[in-house]
Amino acid sequence: MLINPTSNLTAPFSKDLGRAAASLGIKFEVLRASNNHEIDAAFARIASLPNSVVMCSPDSFFYTRRRRIAALALRGKVPTSFDVRDYVDAGGLMSYGSDFLYVMARTGNYVGRILKGDKAADLPVEQAKKFELIINSKTATALGIDVPLDMLMTANAVVE
Repeated sequence: MLINPTSNLTAPFSKDLGRAAASLGIKFEVLRASNNHEIDAAFARIASLPNSVVMCSPDSFFYTRRRRIAALALRGKVPTSFDVRDYVDAGGLMSYGSDFLYVMARTGNYVGRILKGDKAADLPVEQAKKFELIINSKTATALGIDVPLDMLMTANAVVE
């Protein structure tokens, strides 16, 4: 798991991923990066570990470096998983997360309600209801991964 130790999003993401990994009997290592040099060092470490997969914590720092991260992962033959499609479009292997356009539409609905006089504190908190799986088949091929047909068929999009 690649995290940015300076981000407020790191703690809840790490906690959730740790719980999920433990329930599946998966060992994971936390690698920290808050600058380009640390990203490079993290991927050098990851590439040296057999059968590794990288998940990046959701963070604008990583998002703005998504092409660098995808290139380092591909060079090190490391499969990657992200929370948003843009990483996959940049060359990452796959993403699974909230449908960003749906979330923005719901946000617009809330803004409209507030502008019409509703108090923000009175609006219900919504959990994401629509998720998307995106797979980069070109990256999978470059990594030597045969993505199962049923997974390709259930993906919301397959990037070529």
